[in-house]
Amino acid sequence: MIISGKAKLAGVMGWPVGHSRSPRLHGFWLEAYGIDGAYVPLAVPPERAAEAIRVLPALGFRGCNVTVPHKEIAAAAVDHLDETARRAGAVNTIVVREDGSLEGRNTDGFGFLENLKAGAPGWTATAGPAVVLGAGGAARAVVASLIDDGAPEVRLLNRTRARAEALAADIGDGVRVFDWVSRETLLADAALVVNTTTQGMHGQPPLDLSLEALAPAAVVTDIVYTPLITPLLAAAHARGNRVVDGLGMLLHQARPGFAAWFGTEPEVTEELRRFVLG
Repeated sequence: MIISGKAKLAGVMGWPVGHSRSPRLHGFWLEAYGIDGAYVPLAVPPERAAEAIRVLPALGFRGCNVTVPHKEIAAAAVDHLDETARRAGAVNTIVVREDGSLEGRNTDGFGFLENLKAGAPGWTATAGPAVVLGAGGAARAVVASLIDDGAPEVRLLNRTRARAEALAADIGDGVRVFDWVSRETLLADAALVVNTTTQGMHGQPPLDLSLEALAPAAVVTDIVYTPLITPLLAAAHARGNRVVDGLGMLLHQARPGFAAWFGTEPEVTEELRRFVLG
């Protein structure tokens, strides 16, 4: 598309940022909806991230997405945090308000839940306990969203227990921390299993988790989407569990930012999924 001097500007800030699929995703929507705008990669080293975030209004940006390793930096650099970003301690979406101040949001939890509901129709957080593996930044958003959506209990496991305990303390009631060695015994009555670790991603070893005790009705999801079907999802599918890949989380978390920056509520479609996968 050809843009004008009045084009609406947004982007994605990270270090590195060349691997990000967000420009492809937002570019698809910009063209599909005929919007005079641009969404660009912003490769900014960590030591200059706060400075770069603060100058977004001066450069005419309506905001940006924030990816690794800037999500925590962004939370400290903005003027306002929404409740989800505050609880997660991380920002993935920045919106420049009309007065020029910066609002930090975290839409990862929204994207996670929307992806689950689309990929496993009829699933609800209230169905039973959820087992969440990993305690990084993405896990914070996932755990908070499950609690807020009515999960009776979130069982959190991480190889470093102290990190899981810190996350649970920040989120509050409903989160219980268990030792990593007990991960398989916790599956028997679980309604959902979530892998938020990098295990199973291209170049990483598969997640070491036997699903033998998991109920057939449980849903299994992985926030990894390279590959789209991780060894965990393949194992779950083979035994008859419903599985939800991680690509939809990326697509759905982008919706609120696009709506705020470009004034149009976008849709997640199969055509979009195919395009983003390239």
